[in-house]
Amino acid sequence: MEVLLVGSDNELMRTMINKMNKEGHRCYVLTGNKNQVGSYKNAYEKYRFPYESDCLKEIFDSIRPDVTIFLGVYDYNFDWSDPRKESVRYQTALQNVLTSFSMLKGGRFIYLSSSEVYSQSFANNIDEREETSAYSFRSVAIAQGEDVCRNYRQTMGVDTVILRMDHLYVMPEREIGGKRTIIESNICAKMCIEAVETGYIQANANRIFSLLYVNDAVEAVYKVAAASELKRDLYHISSGEEINEMDLAKKIQPEMGQDVSIIDNTVGSPVRLVLDNRAFADEFGLTIFHHFDEVAVKMAKYIKRYSSSFINLEDVRGKRKRNWRQTMRVIFEALVPFIENMVCFIPFFMLNNRAVGSRYFANLDFYLLYVLLFAIVYGQQQATFSAVLAVGGYCFRQMYNRSSLDVLLDYNTYVWIAQLFILGLAVGYMKDRLRTIRNENKHEVQYMVTQLDDIQDINTSNIRIKNMLEVQLVNQNDSFGKIYEITSSLDQYEPSEVLFYAAEILARLVDSKDVAIYTIANRSYARLFSATSPKARELGNSIEYTKMEDMYNLLKEKRVYINRNMDPQYPLMADAIFAEDEMQLILMVWGIPWERMTLSQANMLIIIGYLIQNAVLRANRYLDALEQQRYLQGTKVLEADAFESLAKAYVTAKNKGLTECTILEIEHGGRNLEQCGDELSKLMRQSDYIGKLSDGKLYALLSNTDSNDADFVIRRFANTGYKSVIREDIGL
Repeated sequence: MEVLLVGSDNELMRTMINKMNKEGHRCYVLTGNKNQVGSYKNAYEKYRFPYESDCLKEIFDSIRPDVTIFLGVYDYNFDWSDPRKESVRYQTALQNVLTSFSMLKGGRFIYLSSSEVYSQSFANNIDEREETSAYSFRSVAIAQGEDVCRNYRQTMGVDTVILRMDHLYVMPEREIGGKRTIIESNICAKMCIEAVETGYIQANANRIFSLLYVNDAVEAVYKVAAASELKRDLYHISSGEEINEMDLAKKIQPEMGQDVSIIDNTVGSPVRLVLDNRAFADEFGLTIFHHFDEVAVKMAKYIKRYSSSFINLEDVRGKRKRNWRQTMRVIFEALVPFIENMVCFIPFFMLNNRAVGSRYFANLDFYLLYVLLFAIVYGQQQATFSAVLAVGGYCFRQMYNRSSLDVLLDYNTYVWIAQLFILGLAVGYMKDRLRTIRNENKHEVQYMVTQLDDIQDINTSNIRIKNMLEVQLVNQNDSFGKIYEITSSLDQYEPSEVLFYAAEILARLVDSKDVAIYTIANRSYARLFSATSPKARELGNSIEYTKMEDMYNLLKEKRVYINRNMDPQYPLMADAIFAEDEMQLILMVWGIPWERMTLSQANMLIIIGYLIQNAVLRANRYLDALEQQRYLQGTKVLEADAFESLAKAYVTAKNKGLTECTILEIEHGGRNLEQCGDELSKLMRQSDYIGKLSDGKLYALLSNTDSNDADFVIRRFANTGYKSVIREDIGL
């Protein structure tokens, strides 16, 4: 396989070259830089051309690669110190490379992206369906690169694949080429460098992320490159090992020395950003060989040992010396004009002495020229200083022929001094004023540039809000009329089906795929009735809700619970439904972004809860009214029509993934049905049912129970003398 790698020489590039060579593939490298930067050891051929070069098409025609890998954000040819300018260059480079690649009419193009395209906090791991939320120039450029790849795939049929890496990190290099890696993308190494430089590590426990080591990333990239067919055009690659800055700092600190301390910068709300790798793992399989707790310790030891190679000019011991030098430089720069003034005074003093009595230069005032020169060059301060020196020189020269008293009593002396100071100060003032105006204009331009950046950021935010409002206006999912219309659809279902579809409708209205409804069994426990996903079933089939104090204390006051601390033991939002001041149901929601956990969303959940409550109460009242008709007289056994309707509702909900249930066929051996109902009901939960069907046989419906859990009930029945088997085909 011919593989073309596009990017600079760094640890990711070298690891990828070694992997491809090890697997028997031939590697070519397009450096993106015509200068001799990096050796690209083990590469079959190196093309040292910039991305803007016109010869890229000839390079692709010459290689005809089966796979082209564009390093993207991990390409250190791009210097993001000026993000606005570099984002344009980044897009131009990608467009030129993709255009040249598309002319081949074959091969696969892999674009390496980053988790930087997400700028928000997410309670759950981010899957590929989540829209990007980039704000900075750098992250926007990365996201736009993804869009470019998609456009080429859709419009030109090019096989492009996007791989988003989750916080990629590497063992930093000691040579100059590695410092860019440390600065830009290596969180762990940055903490180690900070510890060496300053003696402390700053960490924010609310910043939660997942680290992906370069070797594991390259293994994943190779699987995509070598695959014959792909199910997707976008994959998230992550270790899935969640950690926060504080935990990472605590692992690094012991290796950096006893004198290194941790500064807790934990402020604000939690910011969680972890990519979901399930799609990639399901298709290719994913094994993480390098875990951050092991690599972080090795990295800390390595940087501590070779600290002088990483701190460059910022080593701690040299700071005092550099500060002293900087202070002396400032003092010297301040004294230079005065020294220059005094040095220049000497030739002007000599010229003035020679001009006295001269036929041609007697009327030329060299002192005045001297003062004007420094007023024009330096301004009022130096004009004053030069005028003082000139006055001293003038008086000294006058005392050659006269006494000091005569000089002081001569009014011409004072006229000359006044003339000197007036002209010097006036010209110096104009110079200072012009300098002030120039600096003000410069600062104003800088301020306007800053304002322009702020306006662009604000505009980006406004566009995002505008788009959200447009979607809201078009869909009108949040309007009360729409909510009522959707919840009113519960009235079309049978009374026994209402709660199942209530969960489905709630998930639709709150825009979450993880919703659960618990029914109150008694004053302490609630049982799961319906759930829309495995995530929503994580709390279990039965919960002691009174022990969940943070949530229970709010629910009993008829308020909405919002999990602002992101506690995994609680749902993200919850609301209770009451009947006559008795808690009947608990609505729980997961899988919603942090920014939507607001008072507005809480109010909407309350309204949805009231509307669902109306449908549920109507259904319950209807069932209570028909209770005598639903049960066989004098027994706890449901009549055939009632049990068939109930079982059908559960089976339909099970097929839609809203609940779990198991139906058991019971051999009652001719026993009296009243006796059977009394004996069996004692062995079952309040949420389970016994009933007959039209075939005359006795059945048990076990709610929220799969076949494995049903074995326990079967054994319990057998101990009482009732044989039972699981039935999947009862013809409902």
